[in-house]
Amino acid sequence: MTQPLIEAFFDEPTNTSSYLVGDPATRTAAVIDPVLDFDMASGVADTRSAERIVAFARAQDWRIAMVLETHAHADHLSAAPFIKAQTGAWIGIGAHIRDVQKIFRPVFAMDNLKTDGSDFDRLFEDGERFAIGALEVEVLHVPGHTPADVAYRIGDAAFVGDTLFMPDYGTARADFPGGDARTLYRSIRRLLALPDATRLFLCHDYKAPGRDDYRWETTVGDQRRSSVHVHDGVTEDTFVTMRERRDAGLSVPRLLLPSIQVNIRAGHFDKAEANGVTYLRIPVKWKAA
Repeated sequence: MTQPLIEAFFDEPTNTSSYLVGDPATRTAAVIDPVLDFDMASGVADTRSAERIVAFARAQDWRIAMVLETHAHADHLSAAPFIKAQTGAWIGIGAHIRDVQKIFRPVFAMDNLKTDGSDFDRLFEDGERFAIGALEVEVLHVPGHTPADVAYRIGDAAFVGDTLFMPDYGTARADFPGGDARTLYRSIRRLLALPDATRLFLCHDYKAPGRDDYRWETTVGDQRRSSVHVHDGVTEDTFVTMRERRDAGLSVPRLLLPSIQVNIRAGHFDKAEANGVTYLRIPVKWKAA
C-alpha cells in the first residue's frame, strides 16, 4: 500500500497543526485544517500561515487539489478560501456540518446562513471513500467533540482532528453545543480499534505538564497503552464522569466567537460593508443582577 507524504505546519498562537498530505506517485496533495491568522484585539486577519503551506507545496511540486476540514473549529479561523483561491482546490467537511449550522444560526442571528452545507464543495458521509491522486481516503464520522467531526484515514495514517490529543494530554472537550462525552468515548474507541501501528495526526497540542516540546503525532498503540483519559481498561462511565467534570472547569476558547461563525461557512466572512470593512457578530448576554 502506498503511504502518504506528510508535512506538518504548527501554528503556536492557536496550538494548531495543519497538514499537507501528498500522493508520491501523482504529486497530488490535500491540505487538512489550515489556519487563518487572526488577531482578536486588532481585528486584523492575514494569510501568512496558509502562504507557508502553499509555498512549500509549490517548491516540492505538489498540486493542492483539496482542503479537508475535520470539523468546524472553535479555536482558529479556517484559511480554506485562501487556499482554494490560490490553487483551485475544493473544500470538504463531514455532512453533519448541517447540524452544526442549525445549532449556531440562532446563536449568531445569522438569518442569511444556509444550513444545507452548500458553503462547502463536498460533504462526506461516514464510510465514504475518495482519492488524493492514487491514495484512497476513508472518512470516519467521530462525533462527540462536535456533531460533525470526521477523521480521514489515509494509508497507515489517520487525521483525527480534536478527538484525541497526545497520550499525556488526553482527549477533546465535549461541552460545546451538540457535543456529548458518551458519544466522544465511542468515537475514540472506534479510532482505537484501528491497527496499533496506525499513525494518528492530531489537530492540537498544548504541552502536557512536564513536557517542553510540541507534539502532534502518536499511534493507536500508544493511545491504548498510555492515554491519560482513554487507555485500555477505562470504561465508558468512568470516562464520561471524568470528561464532564473536567469540561465544567474549562474556559471558553479565546477565538470561539469569530471562529464558529466563519468556519460553519467554510471559512467565508460576510461581504464587506460600504467602508470596505468586514464585520463579525459578538453576542452580548446581560448577567442577571
